[in-house]
Amino acid sequence: MHVYHQISELSGLTNTIVTIGTFDGVHLGHQKIIKRLVELKNKQGGEIVVFTFDPHPRKVLFPEQKDLKLITLTEEKCEVLKHFGVDHVLVFPFTKEFSQMQANDYVVDVIVKGLKTKTLVIGYDHRFGSNREGSIETLKQFATTHQFNVEEIPAQEINQLNVSSTRIRRAIEEGDILVANDFLGYSFFITGKVVKGKQLGRTIGYPTANISIGNEDKLIPKIGVYAVNVLIGKQSYKGMLNIGTNPTTDLDNSIKIEVNIFDFDQDIYGERIKVEFVKRIRNEEKFANLDELKQALANDKIACTNV
Repeated sequence: MHVYHQISELSGLTNTIVTIGTFDGVHLGHQKIIKRLVELKNKQGGEIVVFTFDPHPRKVLFPEQKDLKLITLTEEKCEVLKHFGVDHVLVFPFTKEFSQMQANDYVVDVIVKGLKTKTLVIGYDHRFGSNREGSIETLKQFATTHQFNVEEIPAQEINQLNVSSTRIRRAIEEGDILVANDFLGYSFFITGKVVKGKQLGRTIGYPTANISIGNEDKLIPKIGVYAVNVLIGKQSYKGMLNIGTNPTTDLDNSIKIEVNIFDFDQDIYGERIKVEFVKRIRNEEKFANLDELKQALANDKIACTNV
């Protein structure tokens, strides 16, 4: 799969099957659209292009709203899209000026000339252009003149899934990983670099990899202990992960993400790893001493192993 950041980079394509959207999380509703693109490609040929945005449009249009966290950062979103058979992703820089583009200009300059669209597949509520004036009717009017096809995924096909990025974010924030994963159709994950911590874990028999996300926009699940799968290179390991302040041993009250990887003993400082969330095990607790902490970790390991 190819990833682009300028529309001019798509100039070599001639027969594209396109969809447009934010696609945060690439959840089951989004996948419904992507699967239709794949069906069309198999039937009529061509190449699949997903036109998406960075930053998230809400961050540009409503900068006063600081609470939006993303299910998938841009690189993570591209990884998921690749898994579902997308050929090209254009990560377009969303700006206030772009949002004020007239709908007619948007269709001609972006959809027709820029994306070389032959078939456009969109969700039922797709709006675009200044003041969101563009709609499916606008697209159909231009489709005949500019010789591209438009297909809208009906509302009932999306609504019957009962899924949205907002519902998934809420589930993750509440630690309800099972619900979030059901809506996503895959395991919610984070990616980050392994950095050095206090290395206390190894002294009590539970060494941990401290994970730095490096992007404050990433949605982090509710504080607590989780059963996870850890992907290092092409290998997958079970593990248990804690999100929290480590109240038994630390006094700085800063939120940390630490994972104990089962049956693993390698130096991975500086490496990027992927952690898939399977289930929330318990709340973070403050224990009276290290012995109580060790017993709780032993119980957590059993619980996570059996998930």
